[in-house]
Amino acid sequence: MSIALAACTRPVAQTSPSPAAADATLIRAVLDTMAVGWNRGDLTLYLSGYADDVTSRGLDGFVSGKSAARTVMEQGFWKSGRPLQALHYERVETRQLGSQYAMVTGEYVLTGGAVPERRGWFTTIWRRDGESWRCIHDHS
Repeated sequence: MSIALAACTRPVAQTSPSPAAADATLIRAVLDTMAVGWNRGDLTLYLSGYADDVTSRGLDGFVSGKSAARTVMEQGFWKSGRPLQALHYERVETRQLGSQYAMVTGEYVLTGGAVPERRGWFTTIWRRDGESWRCIHDHS
């Protein structure tokens, strides 16, 4: 009987994450790095997740380019030199749009700074950049 049981048991194969899951992990790592930049008051680190040709929201519609996104941030959250509140992301979901693009949705949460907590939803579009990913559109 032990021979029969031994013949029926096989080692469990280690499975690697699917390409979509691996990409979602990479994108989440970029988002987390951006949050670290925000929380340190390091605008360059925060913007490192953006592609040079990013489209993002400005005061009067959308702006194009990382330098325009920087200007919007300097006139808004960074107008006193750094954001007043800490940033983190919740409910982040990644949906592949082919092998080179992904849509990421979620909720940003701003806390602290002796002001009320602020939450909002975001939709971003990401493009593969070699082994990493960069945000090419930010609607938040």
